[in-house]
Amino acid sequence: MSHGLLNGKRGAVFGVANDKSIAWACAQACAAQGATLAFNYPGEALEKRVRALAETIPGSAVLPCDVRDDAQIAAFFASLKEEWGGLDFVIHSVAFAEREDLMNPFVETPRANFALALEVSAYSLVAVTREAAPLMNPGGSIVTMTYYGAEKVIPNYNVMGVAKAALEACVRYLAADLGPRNVRVNAVSAGPLRTLSASAISGMRKMLKANASVTPLRRNIEASEVADSTVYLLSDLSSAVTGEVLHVDAGYHALGMFASEDET
Repeated sequence: MSHGLLNGKRGAVFGVANDKSIAWACAQACAAQGATLAFNYPGEALEKRVRALAETIPGSAVLPCDVRDDAQIAAFFASLKEEWGGLDFVIHSVAFAEREDLMNPFVETPRANFALALEVSAYSLVAVTREAAPLMNPGGSIVTMTYYGAEKVIPNYNVMGVAKAALEACVRYLAADLGPRNVRVNAVSAGPLRTLSASAISGMRKMLKANASVTPLRRNIEASEVADSTVYLLSDLSSAVTGEVLHVDAGYHALGMFASEDET
């Protein structure tokens, strides 16, 4: 019998797009620690891809759910209630902004695109949490994914940075709401990674190179490191941690100024 940190726990994973997704790395780590998982897919285009990945984790459920549709979110959790009865955790790794808004100056962001980025990237956490909360067992945990662009200006991150700032504020307010139910809400602020969503950010390759040269650990992070920290936040080891933004960025967030090349 396994004695993983998540042994016997059941959780929903939102945001798997392919095998490079942070959500997928988190799912693999959770499964390795004994969790049973359910995955969403937002439309037919992604269903085949998500199902193929989920099939590599025995016992996984795969259900349709577009986080922009409240009825689909309700149906997703209604299915889990029928299947499992209760729920122990949710991983929210969902974000979107139009590609042109990650290339043009932030001031040029159209009203509709601004609303879309905040709806998908921030409000979806609220919508998912609202439906998940009644199913959550005591000691339950919700973890979302953010980035340092929520705190400081990152070139070309633009409206996504604003959306992530809203997401982090949502984490704090949701933590206050759900705390009396003994359900925790936290965020992981991951350093830059090569993912499908990151590929939309102009200059990503240059950013990764620069990042690795200045972080205290002098390297970029791996998706597995984000996943391991997520497992910690989902497990009973973090039972007193809520409303937190945990940086997994090789220490980048701790720096106020970067040493010049001849000083390193």
